[in-house]
Amino acid sequence: MINTTDIRRQMIIAFHEIPGIGWHTIQKAVQHQFWNKNSWSIEDLLAIGLRKGQAQSAFERYEQRPWILTEDPSAAVANAGAVAITPFDSSYPPILREIAQPPWVLYARGRVELLQRPAIAVVGTRVPTAYGRHSAAALAQELSASGLTVVSGLARGVDSKAHEAALFGAGGTIAVLPTPIDTCYPPENQSLFNKIAEQGLLVSETPIGTPLHPGQFPQRNRIIAALSAGTVVVEGATRSGSLITAKHALEMSREIFAIPGPISSPKSEGPNELIKRGEAKLISGVADILDELKWLPAAIEAHQRANETSGAKQAEASVQLTPEENKLVAFLQDQPLSINDLHELSAIPFGHLNALLLNLCIKRKIELQPGSIYIAL
Repeated sequence: MINTTDIRRQMIIAFHEIPGIGWHTIQKAVQHQFWNKNSWSIEDLLAIGLRKGQAQSAFERYEQRPWILTEDPSAAVANAGAVAITPFDSSYPPILREIAQPPWVLYARGRVELLQRPAIAVVGTRVPTAYGRHSAAALAQELSASGLTVVSGLARGVDSKAHEAALFGAGGTIAVLPTPIDTCYPPENQSLFNKIAEQGLLVSETPIGTPLHPGQFPQRNRIIAALSAGTVVVEGATRSGSLITAKHALEMSREIFAIPGPISSPKSEGPNELIKRGEAKLISGVADILDELKWLPAAIEAHQRANETSGAKQAEASVQLTPEENKLVAFLQDQPLSINDLHELSAIPFGHLNALLLNLCIKRKIELQPGSIYIAL
């Protein structure tokens, strides 16, 4: 649980939300244990290394309501259905502590527990080929079905395909936003944004109310790489955002993987070049990733065991099912089945059957496995 009375995290959140104050400035405040001051002046702020404009902005913002009284979460964060997480919180992901400049504040909306799961990033171009769309979706579904959380950036194209395919698997998906936690970008992904907020996890480093600017995209890519044990590049030009994410992963000493493509396709220049330079391992599926990261299966198993001892099963048992849903679950308790098998057994029209299966995945009664096979949980 997040400790709402810890004045250290209150200070970090307050400083983080002051425009113009960045990572190094907050670090100075933490190093000086600024939370120990009952009151402060512009001179105090200047003394810890803030520039004059930053100090003036902080003083004016909190003169009447000091940061030690800042509500947690703020009204804007609460209204967005989100929480603010700092390095002083138990829910802060341990993997982020390994990088040189871990985010001081993460705004999270949805299943915060996904931050503790082993994860793999899947990134690529916003305008993929049919091969790229299929490769991203197939890989993301396989990753999630194996218990690995799929991390991506909610961009159109490869990112969207990866989120959609991973959302209802065992691993789920995390979307890292360039925008504040209450804002969807691009706007056409609003439906996917809402689904991830309900069944996956949205995270952002950007304070609510911050207008979108180009610098937020590399910052988003940095967090995608940081949350993941490895990054997979599906398609992308040599100067695309997906290659920036791969560069961040390389700088963090994380593994890079790439799905190769035709040498004649401009969309495959990025992953092919990474493979050629020896910076990425060529993969065709999850088995290749697990072969490289041999510790992952044990990490997945440990996480699954921990979940089994939690109250999740009792909560799931209380979910009410319709007669049709109960019928489908009964079929799947006998053996794993495809949607075609379930159609033949139940005689439910395909459109309605697909909706029922989606609802059962949301209710955590069934799970989609590799090969489009459903199993009962």
